[in-house]
Amino acid sequence: MNSHSTNTSVYTNTNRFVETLATSFWPLFIAAFILIFTGIGLRDPWPADEPRFALVAKEMVETGQWFFPARAQELYPDKPPVFMWAIAIFYWLTGSVRIAFLMPSALCGLLTLFLTYDIAKRLWSKKVALMAGWLLLFSFQFVLQAKTAQIDATVTAWITLGCYGILRYSLVDGKYRWYALAWVFMGVGVITKGVGFLPMLMLIPLLFYRYKAKTANNVVAYPMWTWFAGPFIMLGTIALWVVPMMVIVAQSDSAAFELYRDNILLKQTVTRYADSWHHVKPAWYYVTSVIPVFWLPLSLMIPWLVKPWIASFKALDPRIILPLTWVVLVIVFFSISPGKRGVYIFPALPMLVLAVAPYFELLLKKAGLRRLLFGLVSLLSFGLIAFAVLGLMDVNAVSKLADKIEISPWYFFLCVGLISTLGLIYALVKNTWFAWPVFFTALWMTYSTYGYVLRNEVSTPISIYENAQQYVSDDAEIALLRFSEQFILFSPYPVYHFGYHTPLEEQLKAAYQWQSNERRYLLIEDELIDPSCFDMASVIDLGFAHRRHWILLPQDAKKPTCEYPPSELPVYFYEHK
Repeated sequence: MNSHSTNTSVYTNTNRFVETLATSFWPLFIAAFILIFTGIGLRDPWPADEPRFALVAKEMVETGQWFFPARAQELYPDKPPVFMWAIAIFYWLTGSVRIAFLMPSALCGLLTLFLTYDIAKRLWSKKVALMAGWLLLFSFQFVLQAKTAQIDATVTAWITLGCYGILRYSLVDGKYRWYALAWVFMGVGVITKGVGFLPMLMLIPLLFYRYKAKTANNVVAYPMWTWFAGPFIMLGTIALWVVPMMVIVAQSDSAAFELYRDNILLKQTVTRYADSWHHVKPAWYYVTSVIPVFWLPLSLMIPWLVKPWIASFKALDPRIILPLTWVVLVIVFFSISPGKRGVYIFPALPMLVLAVAPYFELLLKKAGLRRLLFGLVSLLSFGLIAFAVLGLMDVNAVSKLADKIEISPWYFFLCVGLISTLGLIYALVKNTWFAWPVFFTALWMTYSTYGYVLRNEVSTPISIYENAQQYVSDDAEIALLRFSEQFILFSPYPVYHFGYHTPLEEQLKAAYQWQSNERRYLLIEDELIDPSCFDMASVIDLGFAHRRHWILLPQDAKKPTCEYPPSELPVYFYEHK
């Protein structure tokens, strides 16, 4: 009797939970807008990638040179220009780097969410579509990327558009414009970040399905040859950027432009994938180190979905076969390459959501999954509170963390922990499934406000330049050696450098020659100084930033006995307008 009552209560609460989420698109959209856009304007670009893209975009607007990205006059060939163009447009519109640099990722996050919702509605139902939207919104990596100025949120939107087009063409209405649109955005994805072609991998499970399901209804009425037009549509889209770039390079008679062309077309695509020179990880890296954490809470649901997925494959349901097989192919594709970063597989997340959402009501009834998710939130909530209390009590083992990250996050941890603990109590009364949304919302809303303000100063070199202004005049000039882009972006002085990839020894030689008058200073890490050429007693200590010790070298620190030969390196210059 008691057991039956308990099961009935759980079932009733589960239905209420579903009905609460699956009522309308507008609560989903409003929640997404608040989660993603809260904090824009409260922080500056942070390393490693954000200052680089913000600087390139700002320089585009200030110099009028939009076609070839550059950082302080030196061409930047690591990525195609589309993402920098997007930031530059918002900077041109607003005049604020703080607003502009996060807008493309935020808007593309909303676009990805809508596309996932819309294709799920067309393949399944509005209820499944809303479940898909909420699952994606409360996935850790989705919000992380939507609130970060990396390229991945933008390229994920284009890749999702590609998948959307293929799914809608082949499974929904058979209208060729969706198939063509898919290839157009694959091309846009390629000139945003080289992997934009990934939706074409969905053709593999599609061919398998069409071969096996010979009696299935086929909504596509176009002849076979039209399928092969797709790659040409993609190449035509890519050519809109590549052809003018090649023409300009050919007419420039510039070694720098030719190096840009060769780098962007070969080294940053084929070579980066096949023979990566950084971020080298083992083949199982994504499965063991990325998916379990960054795809929460979906990663916890996968064990309960294996049987339903297998049943769908046996029933030849293309609505599961296509997105789920594509997710596996994307993970395999990136696992083959020796270079791996967690953000690389982010484009697979929306399609995984599409394969999970149809079974969400089934998952809601799984007591083991409910307990696991509730237990995880409890562990995180109580852990944050305990960590905060120990930090406030200045327990040495914990306070070392504050020294390492250069901030005291204890009140931040305490705030998130207390709010999510209240959420746990509410979840126990109403439904344990509310635990994760409450924790997730508390984490991101607190981080996007208090956390941004707390972290901003230590994640930028602003304090370094404030210290420098105590010792040098406003008309001083700064040369950077082995620099990061944030030191150009935040500099109140005209900045010189000698090439981002130039060996340090060559930079030191060039800097020694450049420092020809008392207005010129060298900004450098203390451990990089050559004591045979610079007098350590004359350095100006600027303090620490990014866990490095920075100093200024005035002209009188130069030793006349240094035997540096004249340097032939180009000198790059940038001054904010």
